[in-house]
Amino acid sequence: MTSLPKNASALAHTNLNDLKIRIDPRELLANTLEKIEGAYAYASIRAYRADFNAFIQFCEECNEDALPALPSSIANFIIKLSNNKRSSAGIRRAICGISTIHKLNRMDDPTKDPDVTIEMRRMHRKLGRSSSQAGSINIDTLDKMLSATDDSIRGLRDRALLLVAYDTLCRRSELVSLQVKDVKITIKNGVESTSILLRKSKTDQDSMGKVLRLSPRAGLALMEWIKQLPEGQEKIMAGVNRAHIISSAVGAGQINRIYKRIARAAGLDESVIKGISGHSMRVGAAQDLLSSGASMPIMMQRGRWSKSDTVMRYVEHI
Repeated sequence: MTSLPKNASALAHTNLNDLKIRIDPRELLANTLEKIEGAYAYASIRAYRADFNAFIQFCEECNEDALPALPSSIANFIIKLSNNKRSSAGIRRAICGISTIHKLNRMDDPTKDPDVTIEMRRMHRKLGRSSSQAGSINIDTLDKMLSATDDSIRGLRDRALLLVAYDTLCRRSELVSLQVKDVKITIKNGVESTSILLRKSKTDQDSMGKVLRLSPRAGLALMEWIKQLPEGQEKIMAGVNRAHIISSAVGAGQINRIYKRIARAAGLDESVIKGISGHSMRVGAAQDLLSSGASMPIMMQRGRWSKSDTVMRYVEHI
């Protein structure tokens, strides 16, 4: 039996698989997520927390260890998720999270075991590999939603939000991160143009930055909104409470609800509204780019995609 290290530093460099001690998985998970904060995207950390806590609960019900986990425990977890109608994409995400938490703690990766691989293959044959696509807000739907906005404080914010989201193909987390100080107006040959610096994105975790160009009507809507913002406001997409601006920024999770609210005001069919998500503007803009004859490299550059197969999933239902 391996003797315990004398200090925490030594513990961090010890293979925990060799320690015959009982590990509190929730405490270790919390410590692990705290350690990687800032190095991983917030959405990834949130997913690791939710999925691994579900795995811990499953292991407790089976009187098994979650850290380190047995391949058989993970295989049975996959079966449970499959029977509970979890999507194949959601199951892949959960297993990826289990793998990551083990590797971050220098434990052997149990998800690479043949038993787990076999169960993943069985799951894919049962559920398929496809994932549901967000509903599309293309240019026609966008124009209908814009017609439902007015010149109130909320209407100005919503109009700027819709047009900036469509022009930039921003993910919802990128959209709410845009800052007032990064808006730039350029006049060349008497023509005025507006751009925004996107400081960080999913495919730019090192914050190299990307300048996003806006159409004239999106630039106009954005400047009309910025004029309403209180002095010192950092984020462009501020919250609105009836006729008043709330200085706190809109959260990424609110984008979906804002789109749905505007869609209902525009009288869109409820079946269309049901499919709308925070990614719908990105999907619609990508489909419009394809319809306009844009090449794959241009689409990837505009949407900041790193893989062409990801783009194809966005436009497959055009």
